[in-house]
Amino acid sequence: MRAILSVSDKTGIAAFGRGLVDLGWEIVSTGNTARALQEAGVPVRPIDDLTGFPEILDGRVKTLHPAVHGGILARRTRPEHLATLAEHGIGTIDLVASNLYPFAEIIARPGATLDDVLEGDAIDIGGPAMIRAAAKNFSHVLPVVSPDDYGQVLDLLRAGDVPLPTRRLLAARAFAHVSAYDALIAAYLRAGLPDERFPRELTIGLEKLSGLRYGENPHQQAAFYRVAQPTPTPPGLVTARQLHGIELSYNNIMDADAAWGAATDFAEPCVAIIKHTVPCGLATHADLAEAYRRALSGDPMSAYGGVVATNRPFDVETAIAIGRMHFDIIIAPEFAPGALELLRKKKNLRLLATGGIPAMGAAEGTLEPRQILGGLLLQTPDHFVEDPTTWRIATKRAPSAAQLDDLAFAWRAVKHVKSNAIVIASDHTLRGMGAGQPNRVVSVRLAAEKAGEHARGAVLASDAYFPFADNVEEAAKAGITAIVQPGGSLRDSDTIAAADAGGLAMVFTGLRHFRH
Repeated sequence: MRAILSVSDKTGIAAFGRGLVDLGWEIVSTGNTARALQEAGVPVRPIDDLTGFPEILDGRVKTLHPAVHGGILARRTRPEHLATLAEHGIGTIDLVASNLYPFAEIIARPGATLDDVLEGDAIDIGGPAMIRAAAKNFSHVLPVVSPDDYGQVLDLLRAGDVPLPTRRLLAARAFAHVSAYDALIAAYLRAGLPDERFPRELTIGLEKLSGLRYGENPHQQAAFYRVAQPTPTPPGLVTARQLHGIELSYNNIMDADAAWGAATDFAEPCVAIIKHTVPCGLATHADLAEAYRRALSGDPMSAYGGVVATNRPFDVETAIAIGRMHFDIIIAPEFAPGALELLRKKKNLRLLATGGIPAMGAAEGTLEPRQILGGLLLQTPDHFVEDPTTWRIATKRAPSAAQLDDLAFAWRAVKHVKSNAIVIASDHTLRGMGAGQPNRVVSVRLAAEKAGEHARGAVLASDAYFPFADNVEEAAKAGITAIVQPGGSLRDSDTIAAADAGGLAMVFTGLRHFRH
């Protein structure tokens, strides 16, 4: 029996090679892998000894040879295949252990250029070819692409052989490994080409970060994956270190991501409190503890058991402000040692440190997916940066500077509320919101009811235009003094007239923020 070992990730390769030798296998290897095996005392045959041909073109061509691929691809059940091998003096190859160059790490090196990528080792050719060949012929050849599988393969070989279902599983993993690798290279080459933002064919590589106990409900299975991409992953749930608490659930991750997205959408120190992916508290303030207190005041009852996110390191004062309030998760760039000491006293609280906040424009070039039955929707993220000074004043009365400031806060906040979305705010604090209602006027009423007396003198944001004047009339009844909305309805004139009649200021942005 013969195996080719040619790996980029050398984890466990010496022990794997030694285990195969102990079972009577011959080991053939290339370059650095061969040296690693030799240094570990594992007998190894150089690849050029097998092929009778030296490595050429700076190592670009070493395994692309009939002695390699003939030995891998020959069907052992076909006499004519075996006769061809015998005719050309080619022996069979029964196992290929190979994994591919760390493309993402290579292109992330300081100063790495396209020429460096094309001229260097970033794009593997021989490795994917061997892996695919072994996976194609998995009933006769074992394709092994992960060090995690070495132990199981050795155990099964010691017991006699690797059964067909396991071979098929290894082949599936092999094709997935090559596919994810190629997807990353394609994304790198496609970056910066505007015509290729939505290519005719698109592959997305995913790396499993963890299994989950279940999905949205206990009868659903789930797992957590990271999207492999050629640019560094922005700080968030994927990069987060869990500093305290039990493992995250599917719903925990969804809520924490929504909270993180809301908090990091603001430049000022911000605290977002999320329940079921919707903000029930949101505020900005120069003092983070005060931002937390204001965010909590929006809906302290709904906040119980929610998720808190901050776009600044979590300090001791904010930890003290939380007191005995129960939250499931707090996610922040970092935690001050004193804050961590206080928060770790809460047994059921999970603490996540992302290591930073996303830079402005970090999502540029990324696409947001939404799966439907048999298909996938992709869109660019809703990260359009708006200038409130460009908004059109639609009413006789213009908003004051203070109102315009709160309107800008409310307009940014409404992006994070599910349509039909209404936000009522004052003093950079979410006072009430209506979300997910089929009828927009119902969302206005819910937001006003939740805001209560805080609605008087506050401002209101609507994620899309008002189809009828009744929305403005409801806002006026609640005491709202200024409104921001996209405009563009056939009945804008009715809406403007209702605002003028109620003495409200109203501005049109010309842009909507649906969140389905």
